Amino acid sequence: MARQLISSGSKFEAEIGYSRAVVDGDWIFMSGTTGFDYKANTISDDIVKQTEQCFVNIKMAMEQAGFSLADAVRVHYILANAGDFEKIWPVLKKYVGTIKPAITMWEAKLSDPRMKIEIEVTGKKRS
Repeated sequence: MARQLISSGSKFEAEIGYSRAVVDGDWIFMSGTTGFDYKANTISDDIVKQTEQCFVNIKMAMEQAGFSLADAVRVHYILANAGDFEKIWPVLKKYVGTIKPAITMWEAKLSDPRMKIEIEVTGKKRS
């Protein structure tokens, strides 16, 4: 199976030179995905709303590639402020609570000060 590149149409992908996701066989590797609404090119100031939008963006890219969020095996949560982590637990439970992928959360300075979270997903199609 040839490598497949998935794009969200984000201006950042074109400007920086990356793909929203790369599919290689039964695996999907998602780039860190932020809470930008790429159609409106806006981002909320609220960490909970950004997290929700991250998952909307992730689901859309995974479905475009023929995967579902249920295929997630690893999720990385990168927060600008680790103190915000507990605030987003209900959103995380909503999207991956029954999937229960391996997760890691860490705090890091993100590339745009409006970004409060970035989520990276690795998935494998189930047979």
